[in-house]
Amino acid sequence: MAYRVGIDIGGTFTDFALLKGTEVVLHKNLSTPEDRSVGVMEGLGKLAAIEGLPLAEFLGKCEAIVHGTTIADNTLIEMNGAITGLITTEGFRDEMEYRRGFKEDIWDVRLPAPKQITPRRRRLTAKERILHDGSVHIPLDEESVREACRRLRKQNVEAVAISFLFSFVNPEHERRAKEIVTQEIQNAYISASHEVLPRAPEYDRTSTTVVNAYVGPRVTSYLEKLVQRLGEGGYRNQLMVMQASGGVMTKEYIDGAPIRVLASGPAGGVIGSAHVGVAKGHRDLLCVDMGGTSYDMSLVIDGQAPAEAGWNMHHRYLIGVPMVKVETLGAGGGSICHVNNGTLEVGPKSAGSEPGPICYGRGGTEPTVTDALVMLGILSTDEGFAGGSFQLTRARVDEAFAKIGNAMGYGAEEAAFDCWRVVNANMSQGVRRTTAGKGIDPHDLTMLAYGGNGPAFAAIQAEDLGIDKVLVPKASPTFSALGTLVANPTIDEERSYIAPANALDTGKIRQLWGDLCARAEKYFTDAQFTPDEMVINYQLNMRYPGQNFSLSFDFKADGKLGDLSFIDEAFGEKAIALFNQRHMAEYNHIREHEVPEISGVRLGASVETTSPQAKGGFTPSGATPTPAKSRRANLGRGFAETPIYLGSDLAPGMEVPSPAIIEESFTTIVGYPGWTARIDDAGDYELVKG
Repeated sequence: MAYRVGIDIGGTFTDFALLKGTEVVLHKNLSTPEDRSVGVMEGLGKLAAIEGLPLAEFLGKCEAIVHGTTIADNTLIEMNGAITGLITTEGFRDEMEYRRGFKEDIWDVRLPAPKQITPRRRRLTAKERILHDGSVHIPLDEESVREACRRLRKQNVEAVAISFLFSFVNPEHERRAKEIVTQEIQNAYISASHEVLPRAPEYDRTSTTVVNAYVGPRVTSYLEKLVQRLGEGGYRNQLMVMQASGGVMTKEYIDGAPIRVLASGPAGGVIGSAHVGVAKGHRDLLCVDMGGTSYDMSLVIDGQAPAEAGWNMHHRYLIGVPMVKVETLGAGGGSICHVNNGTLEVGPKSAGSEPGPICYGRGGTEPTVTDALVMLGILSTDEGFAGGSFQLTRARVDEAFAKIGNAMGYGAEEAAFDCWRVVNANMSQGVRRTTAGKGIDPHDLTMLAYGGNGPAFAAIQAEDLGIDKVLVPKASPTFSALGTLVANPTIDEERSYIAPANALDTGKIRQLWGDLCARAEKYFTDAQFTPDEMVINYQLNMRYPGQNFSLSFDFKADGKLGDLSFIDEAFGEKAIALFNQRHMAEYNHIREHEVPEISGVRLGASVETTSPQAKGGFTPSGATPTPAKSRRANLGRGFAETPIYLGSDLAPGMEVPSPAIIEESFTTIVGYPGWTARIDDAGDYELVKG
């Protein structure tokens, strides 16, 4: 039997989803922050043991291993990337400092400027200038590049970003500068803007290129180490890596622009949510993922999780590559509860996996959300937690919350309840900010909750937000890992070309799309896919004169690779009509008397692969489930003896009345008062209000 394995590394756990035929096997392993590839190999070894196979034989039967990682995210959050320098066009040294000339929060007078990835002493210039039409105005002064390299070398730089003006039209100078840097700074990681983001505007391209240089060495070294270990272990196929755009591609493709994996872990969960939501008849979703370190929020509208470019990573560094939009809060099971000036706060600091929450018994001393759930009786200290991988303990948890209570003027259990209440309010408020920014009323959405802790809070959050149905997939604890198996191999790239839509050089457009087709063919062939398997979308980026940002739309959907016969004399006229239609749908108006301009061409290429099956529907069976036990728990209305059900005892068609706690292998689902948990025909959970 051939296997497919999805992997997602989180701050606390590394999640695994094994697909064999139509069956899915889930596993969670504690992450190993010192070398995350160790945790990956340990988890694969345990999956092999579950299948009764030696690791080498198991890996030999894996036709695909798909990996989502937060290593780039963590590098930016922790600000521990490579020592990075920037070489740019003379006169543009301070562009990274100017950014777009605005503060992300204009009302916060205390908001500091972001920490500079490339401080001014490491931002140097070269004499050169290429004009907007690609012509050379000032030839590249190679000695100025070498002098910049000498100065950067003295500062022990590990990575160099190169971003010259209009290199996306003519990359000649950047290519030569890259050769010089290779000669002058041995073993430096080089990030050239024409390779990372070959399009305008200038700041977007420079920022993206600099961030790529900053995270690149850590991402590539980690992936190389993992590929080596997989090969030594017996894996013989390509490692596929989740991209922020929602698709997957080979490690070799990611090597060209490691920034493509930024936020790729959360993207897997969103893609999986869209897949499950459509199958169950819910096309508009609020997706919430509460893991050990963070709480991620995203929206799926009409069954789609579109990738957007040009948003600020953590409101500090603009990223120009397409990314599935995910908003993140420092609110997870490991978030630390503390008192600040007489106020109880939760997060954003996290206990992570080492030492982890106090209840892990691994040396943690600061109370966390997970510890609060133990105190409230929501999480069990019996054997079997996390699939039996370890057991929670209440030792020293009461003492930690007693200290919180003493500072606040009440008892330990009240302190734990306040921790639960505060983190829940933080998450609900985060959702309100996210949906309000999109002009969406949460009441119109169905919540899909996943992550190890998401189902423990989902129903009470939904009640706060006016949502009356919550979906909790059986695979919710490792849902982002499962989502990597839903995602298809995908390339989404663009090239700049600026011209009025009624005065186009169709030959140039044909050339740019042809170049993108050649890249798609190369990388898909490396991944052992044929052109006949590829679904191609030829897209245009267009805007009205004076607009800062472009809209993307399909000009030719479901096309064939390299078949550009649709570019004819009527191309410009059709482009105008399609753009006006897209602009009306997005903004509810068009400028009838203005000729829009094309700002670039875009190519989306993908291949359909085998993915886990998702089903919907609920057929009542009439069978009444029996609680396995009960325990004293507080589900928001004070402590009371609460029925505990085991997920393994529940069958499709059953309904679990509230209040109730349902224990699955790797998660706990809470049926708060007023909610009913139904097991649908696929064995997944529906939490229904009323």
